[in-house]
Amino acid sequence: MEVEYSPEHWRLLREKRRKALEIVRALSRTVHPGLVVIHGSVARGDVHPGSDVDVAIVEPVPPGLVEEALEASGFAVYKRIIVMATPRSTPKAYLVLDPSEERVVSLPLARLQPREREFYMWGGEVDATGLERGARSPGVTKRLVLVVPTPRGHVEEPVLGNEGRVAEVLGISLETVRERVRVLSRRRELGRTGVYIKVELPPEEPFEEAVRRLSASNPFFRRMMSDRSR
Repeated sequence: MEVEYSPEHWRLLREKRRKALEIVRALSRTVHPGLVVIHGSVARGDVHPGSDVDVAIVEPVPPGLVEEALEASGFAVYKRIIVMATPRSTPKAYLVLDPSEERVVSLPLARLQPREREFYMWGGEVDATGLERGARSPGVTKRLVLVVPTPRGHVEEPVLGNEGRVAEVLGISLETVRERVRVLSRRRELGRTGVYIKVELPPEEPFEEAVRRLSASNPFFRRMMSDRSR
């Protein structure tokens, strides 16, 4: 099915991408542009007014330096959160840039595993250079629909029963596609599921101290930080 975007849709997409570009340019003070991507609907193009502007750094960078770069460009960090989705997941830092939580910067606190790196490609990702020139990328929605951008909007294809094609279009492994299908299908059956660790840091606590605190109290967190920092 092809979806043609209205003028209002294109205006909304440009506005969301403008916000993303401001963040990406701020991060260039500290982070190599090749390590920064936008992901999700803002990368694909199928945005709606409530779409988040998700910017990710895909390799470990000192979170304090990222905070400094954002604040130097006029951004206020409203929340600082550490999330570990499962006991086997790489812990990540999240910097929330507005009260509505529309704009979020995430970064891994240790090296991502290949399948974790492909998670961003699964949902659609565009790097800093692509964002500057208006590129969009294919990706899969939470409804398990493959969105492939076109000049007029996008084409939608089902994921279920089409896993091989999805892997080929996105340039990721078939195992990653099957894993994401399992996770999202289970989530649809059971409702929204929680995460293993989600800790909001107090304003005065640096990420580095929070990592030491969590490592001391949680063996799974400590193991992931140790194994994936080598």
